[in-house]
Parts: sequence; C-alpha cells; structure tokens
Amino acid sequence: MLAEERDEELVELCGTGDVPPGEALRVEAGDLVVAVFNVDGEFFVTDDDCTHGPGSLSEGWLIGHEIECDFHQGHYDVRTGEVMQPPPMVPVRTYPVVVDGDRVLIRVGAGA
Repeated sequence: MLAEERDEELVELCGTGDVPPGEALRVEAGDLVVAVFNVDGEFFVTDDDCTHGPGSLSEGWLIGHEIECDFHQGHYDVRTGEVMQPPPMVPVRTYPVVVDGDRVLIRVGAGA
C-alpha cells in the first residue's frame, strides 16, 4: 500500500437512488459541502460553491456533463471542474467517486 493510499479516506455521501439521472443533490459531510451529479447513471462530485460568487451548483441546471450555476450562469464540466463558460475563471474542485452497491462515496485526503 502506498503512503498516499493510507492518508486517503472514503466518505459516504448518499445513495444512488437519492439523485435521479439529470439531477444534482447538495450534501454536507463533515467539513465538506458538495454537489453530487447523476449523468445518465454515472456519478460526479464537485464542491457545491461556485468559484465566482455565492451560487450553489447543486441548485443549478445540469445539461449533459455541464452544470450551470444559478447565480451568474457560469458553466463547469462536472467531470473535471473546468470552467466551460465565464464569468467564473477558477475551476471548481472535483472528487474521485466510488460507487459501492447503492452507495455514493468520494475519496478525500492526500492521495485523492
């Protein structure tokens, strides 16, 4: 086992059935506030806060792999966090997702 793997932690966020396809869910887990996205049965997780302003990405509009922030209509790719349309200039943080049965988890920590 690598040192980075020992420092990583799996955090359970929700059940797969909690986020219908094409939808998003805001989840608070410890110090994290994240948005869980279901794109055609594949799950992605980003920080919930828009990097541009006070928008909540989980309250935005999911169009394919892009989430449109409800505040200033900036777009991010939920797979990579990359800004797809300004006004945001800074990517949003993404998390490695693990689906275990009907549970959605993310890897956090040094190796994630």
